[in-house]
Amino acid sequence: MAIQYLKYATVTSDKELEQILLLQQKNLSVSISSEEKKKEGFVTVEHDFNILKKMNDQQPHIIAKDRDKVVGYTLCMTSDFGNDIEVLKPMFKKIENSLDQSNKYIVMGQVCIDKDYRGQGIFRGLYKHMKLELHKKYDLLITEVAANNIRSLGAHNAIGFKDLMVYESDNIKWHLIYWNWE
Repeated sequence: MAIQYLKYATVTSDKELEQILLLQQKNLSVSISSEEKKKEGFVTVEHDFNILKKMNDQQPHIIAKDRDKVVGYTLCMTSDFGNDIEVLKPMFKKIENSLDQSNKYIVMGQVCIDKDYRGQGIFRGLYKHMKLELHKKYDLLITEVAANNIRSLGAHNAIGFKDLMVYESDNIKWHLIYWNWE
């Protein structure tokens, strides 16, 4: 789909949060075929409205919009959410045990681009906007990517993420990666 009017911003409304949840549902690992997972990538964590809003109230999420439609997002999570989402508890524990406590960091909780808008630079644009918005508050951006999510790993490496560590949790191999903003 050709982009008509693309804008990067922070989430400012419940409507935008609801659109994030709809886009997330379409791209969950359990919602797509194995072939599509390999080709297009996928998201692992399913959020509910309340936790998404709570996260946004603390540090607004970054979105890409084509007019009024959210076509991509990166979720922002402060370390305060380390115990709120079960599947992310091991990641937060690894971060806590690996980083120098003087490092101020934000976790990118999930990135997703609407399938019709992929291949047009929105992934890079979201991260560029995220850095622009957050680099004065945080030294590092940290996220994790499942080792079998080849498309996502490649995209993150291409913009400068590096491995902090690789570990296994619940029979899933994870790359815990960071982007140094200092």
